[in-house]
Amino acid sequence: MKLWAGRTGGDVDERLSAINNSIGFDSRMYKQDITGSIAHARMLGRVGVIEKEDAEKIVEGLKGILEDIDSGKLEIDMTCEDIHTFVEGTLTERIGDAGKRLHTARSRNDQVALDIRMYLADAIDRLIGLAKVLTAAFCDVAEQHLETVMPGYTHLQRAQPITLAHWLMAYAQMLLRDIERLNDCKKRTLVLPLGSGALAGTTYPLDREYVAEQLGFNGISLNSLDGVSDRDFALELLSDLSILMVHLSRFSEEICLWCSWEFKFVTLADQFSTGSSIMPQKKNPDITELVRGKTGRVLGDLTTLLTAMKALPLAYNKDMQEDKEALFDAIDTAELSLEVLAPMLRTATFHPANMKKAAAGGFINATDCADYMVRKGIPFRDAYKVTGQLVKYCIDRGLTLDELPLAEYREFSLVFDEDVYEAIDLLTCVSQRRLPGGPAPEAVKATIEATRSKL
Repeated sequence: MKLWAGRTGGDVDERLSAINNSIGFDSRMYKQDITGSIAHARMLGRVGVIEKEDAEKIVEGLKGILEDIDSGKLEIDMTCEDIHTFVEGTLTERIGDAGKRLHTARSRNDQVALDIRMYLADAIDRLIGLAKVLTAAFCDVAEQHLETVMPGYTHLQRAQPITLAHWLMAYAQMLLRDIERLNDCKKRTLVLPLGSGALAGTTYPLDREYVAEQLGFNGISLNSLDGVSDRDFALELLSDLSILMVHLSRFSEEICLWCSWEFKFVTLADQFSTGSSIMPQKKNPDITELVRGKTGRVLGDLTTLLTAMKALPLAYNKDMQEDKEALFDAIDTAELSLEVLAPMLRTATFHPANMKKAAAGGFINATDCADYMVRKGIPFRDAYKVTGQLVKYCIDRGLTLDELPLAEYREFSLVFDEDVYEAIDLLTCVSQRRLPGGPAPEAVKATIEATRSKL
């Protein structure tokens, strides 16, 4: 059955069907297609476009189709052109001519625009839920490591002391922004296009607001051309997911580094690690490598849809059918990545001793040494220079600032006294950075509490 048979006979070359048919991927929207059709049928009966009796038959028939697909009693016919064709054809087979009235005052153009908006709104809810689970995992693990000192890095060089909790909560903040973006995207997604028709609306007296209310939409589209041709909401979701995946990829990259023997800051649980087929000693962080790799897929999905949309004249063009595979792939990839990282993080074993050793050997308390001198009345630029000379002196002798005798400190400046050792102690260095957003245990604990309240 071809919904468009009439102008043509409907019989097409099998190669046209292969490139034209979309049921292979849009069949996953069957719930949204049926739910949207139920709302449309109720409205048609309510405003008198079709008989109320026919509307009731349509609604009951659609409910039965949905129930049968959900239960497995009815299989979707993958030879149909699309999910809309399958649903309408099955409905007509079951209830007769009343089923042919369902498509009154509707085009597949505004129908598919509705389906995809409904599908994405549901997907956004799932993604937000998964992002919240991962954010909670970051908070819980961070709470266990408020005083686990480690080096913070710039340029992959040891820079200043922070805590593992502070590092974990950086990723929690990224996820909070991801959640905010997804919530904003959902607002713009829930705009009802149904009633736009093919491009110019319809002469029937539809109640679009009633349909929007039934389906939980925020409002209706205000231009029929835009209603069927807009995919901004899809591009926005792909943009949001691209940013989300970049965040997950950065986290994954650090875990990959930290699992190496050169760092050995963390060991992943066996159930989240793989081995080598030839090297028996290997324990590989494939999980984070795959998330890092899959990020490229989502970025590619965004580029796919941007490219498809960039030169389309108004209104609907078949190019827009390409939106679904990119969207579905990005959603599936992001969901899987979020799902797997939360339990991986919760079961990982961090190694505070290795972190502290790395922090002690990198002169990352040099800034605190300079600040010590500033508190003694030395201008910062002079203190900076003296501290740099001290670091070079220690490197030449194989010492750290903590190990340098006080007498040798005083060769560089007489302001140094016994209290310098407390000032440059790594935990002291961290604890003194207690401004909101800093790495001090009390500051990080406040960040954890604020993050949990947002969740």
